[in-house]
Amino acid sequence: MGFLDIYSLIFLVIAVVIFWKLRSVLGTRSGTEKPPFERSRPSLKSGVDNVVPLTRPSSAAQLGVTVVEPEQEEEAGTTSALDDALRLIARADRSFDQTHFLAGAKAAYEMIVTAFATGDRKTLKPLLSREVFESFSASLDQREHLGHIVETKFVGIDRAEIIEARLKGGLAEVTVRFVSQLITVTLDRESNVVDGDANRVSDVVDVWTFAREVSSNDPNWHLVSTDNG
Repeated sequence: MGFLDIYSLIFLVIAVVIFWKLRSVLGTRSGTEKPPFERSRPSLKSGVDNVVPLTRPSSAAQLGVTVVEPEQEEEAGTTSALDDALRLIARADRSFDQTHFLAGAKAAYEMIVTAFATGDRKTLKPLLSREVFESFSASLDQREHLGHIVETKFVGIDRAEIIEARLKGGLAEVTVRFVSQLITVTLDRESNVVDGDANRVSDVVDVWTFAREVSSNDPNWHLVSTDNG
């Protein structure tokens, strides 16, 4: 009987040690943690299916995107309205994640700028809302009528950051400010320079808004408005 008591005591001690080890590694939940995000949506393909790819990137720094966390906003003394709006979108659309969204927005930005320069309506159409596509198409019609050719070299995006967001009536809208570098020149039919400089890198600031119905099975985000920064 004494042996049984000794072994029972040993097993009890082992069980307590294991419990505390697991607790120290896994931690406890207080009910204030951020909800988990689902990341099982398809990624951006060469056929331009999605504005925002949802493959898991390594980090925001490696992607060259800026994600402002609530703690940073508090230190800077800025409003938390943007963070609140992004949280609302994330709750309504569990696939939404700021870092992934910005990575996809950067890819879409480069794709749209390049497609517009080359007059590639096929690439533009699935990325734009109907109104924006009609506006872009009208500009392309005018350019083609004048016989102008735009040559653009995309140097890179220096910065991409979310500056506005809102969820209204099931429609999520996220506005991104892009700071990029381009080499662009417009030529006429005789190859004379109409605008731009083929030897100069220009700094470009654009403010674009992407939108998506959060209840839709379609994962696509579409460009719904553009503005100069």
